[in-house]
Amino acid sequence: MSEISDSLDRADKGHDAAAENFTRPIPKSAGAQIRYLVKQLKSTKAVADLLAISRRTVERYVKDQIKQPKPALSARLEREVRRRWQPLVRKRARDKAAKQTGLVIETRARFGFSAAPGTTDDGRMRRITQHLPPEYASRLFSAHEAGATEAQLRGITAEGLQEIYFKDNGARAQGRAQGLVEFTDIDYVELNF
Repeated sequence: MSEISDSLDRADKGHDAAAENFTRPIPKSAGAQIRYLVKQLKSTKAVADLLAISRRTVERYVKDQIKQPKPALSARLEREVRRRWQPLVRKRARDKAAKQTGLVIETRARFGFSAAPGTTDDGRMRRITQHLPPEYASRLFSAHEAGATEAQLRGITAEGLQEIYFKDNGARAQGRAQGLVEFTDIDYVELNF
């Protein structure tokens, strides 16, 4: 499972900060959405392959001969349009998070330092909502764009939570181990910027 990668994708697709900054609404009708994808991908064949439909079906949507897609196709279509909609607006939102505002992580997962079982530092399920500074946002975005594995993204996130949440930027937990032992058993992760 790729919880952090998926959460970065969801945040980037306009469900959060980028959506507020869109200058134009996303096309509503299936025909307009298909025409947008054809323009982006430069061919009806590429759109047909992307949506797992026939090229002829794409052509019929382009000409508004078909107006209502089936629910599964409608969901795929909207997802692919959202993914490509106003990339510069998304880039500005990511850049702002990476340089100025940082991001907010909300998660429920197992965290803990190396410690004797039963101590307060022992790993346990915690629900954490924490602002991570721009340096961690920048590292997460760079790693995600470079195709980092989920374990690498999880490591960056765990390091950020260790420094900000557990160590409070060096104000506490001085004698603890350098890394978090666990950032596992993730129930959910949501990243917002």
